[in-house]
Amino acid sequence: MTEEEFNELLEAALRKNISWCKGVKSVERLSGGASQETYRIVVEGESKTPRLIALRRAPGGVKSDAAIGPGPGLGVEAKLMQLAALAGVPEPEVYYIFRPEDGLGEGFAMEWIEGEALGAKITRSKDLEELRKTLAYKCGEILARIHSVNLDSTGLREDLETFTPEELINNSWERYKGFGTPQPMIDYAARWLLDNVPILHKEALVHNDFRNGNFMVNQDSITAVLDWEVAHIGDPMRDLGWICTNSWRFGRSDLPVGGFGSYEDLIRGYEEQSGQSIDLASIKYWEVMGSFWWAVGCLGMVEHYREGPDQTVERPGIGRRSSECQIDCVNLLIPGPVELVEGADLDDSHEMPRINELLASVTDFLRGDIMSATEGRTNFLARVASNSLDIVSRDLSLGNRARANELQRLREYFSSKGSLDELRWNLVDGLRDGTVPLNDKELNDHLRQTVVNQVAIDQPRYSGFNIALAGSYDD
Repeated sequence: MTEEEFNELLEAALRKNISWCKGVKSVERLSGGASQETYRIVVEGESKTPRLIALRRAPGGVKSDAAIGPGPGLGVEAKLMQLAALAGVPEPEVYYIFRPEDGLGEGFAMEWIEGEALGAKITRSKDLEELRKTLAYKCGEILARIHSVNLDSTGLREDLETFTPEELINNSWERYKGFGTPQPMIDYAARWLLDNVPILHKEALVHNDFRNGNFMVNQDSITAVLDWEVAHIGDPMRDLGWICTNSWRFGRSDLPVGGFGSYEDLIRGYEEQSGQSIDLASIKYWEVMGSFWWAVGCLGMVEHYREGPDQTVERPGIGRRSSECQIDCVNLLIPGPVELVEGADLDDSHEMPRINELLASVTDFLRGDIMSATEGRTNFLARVASNSLDIVSRDLSLGNRARANELQRLREYFSSKGSLDELRWNLVDGLRDGTVPLNDKELNDHLRQTVVNQVAIDQPRYSGFNIALAGSYDD
């Protein structure tokens, strides 16, 4: 479908089904929204002043589970937003849910809410300094309200899948196995999670992606909770652990709740709203689960890129973030000393131009000419593309030595002269069938060294990388 055809169908659907919509003035796809498409639509209303509508749509209009995992679909997501609003959760009004006859695929139109949703800005903006003092408490309150939604009277038991913690872990593990890539730390984390499942005291509606970056704020409070696409019925502690996962602290690892607050404030907000006691150990278990789940989810973005239909430059870049999540698992489960490999000198070449010069020239072009001349989604994707080229450059410098060291450790561990790929699979198979013990010091050292050197390639500015270099994880 061309952009012109999409806009024509969209205008027809909105004019027909939203009484006050008299026409569409502009349609802009926004940056971010890695798993779903998000649009800002300017419409003509009943007054002369244009109104804004937000549009959320499946990639290419086609529901897919390849990006971050299975979900109920955007129609149910819209229903969840409506039910959450009735429970006191701040939500935009849903105006219209697309029907098959609209020709637009799966999606819905909703109220445009002003506010800040960028996680890094929420953690750092001076304008939000006062809000941050109470934001963890407010998150606790909102999660308690979400978990209070009645599953039976609302029909959610029929709309949503129910997962025990074991099922949630195994589903992600099986999904990762389907990618056909040996990532031993992911298998290690899955084994640990299954060996340490906490007791499930309550079954509730689980948002499953409530985190910094998936809600909007103003200077006073949270104005909207977004992205219900992977909601399910299960352990509510999943939500409390997820917002504390290091991936969503945006560099502020010292503030475990979203990079802006403390465990104590989150728990106090939840307990005072729900009347239920919370065990901090359970939250930390679900932090490990969060890092494991997102490690698989990042790889899922690559799978989604390969399968389409929305093959943006963003998805492969997110795929390389899997190592960030794996280093968080290392820090939580097997902290200890690490050693970085030394990089090769890419300047030591008589080629004209050298490969690093080619990469640098394109990167400078993207960050200079393209980013200075663009805005919105194009500007965002130019930054993503330049970051991907940085990864390529670091891989050229560090990758061969890191993989050579990995191969040497694996050959010593298995007393084998197999190839790197063969031995990675040997390790993965042993972790999966239980023949490789989790408490083996040589194994733990190997995993730690392998993952930390991969993060040195993928994202050396990630906060978990610095934690790993310190040799311990400090709450």
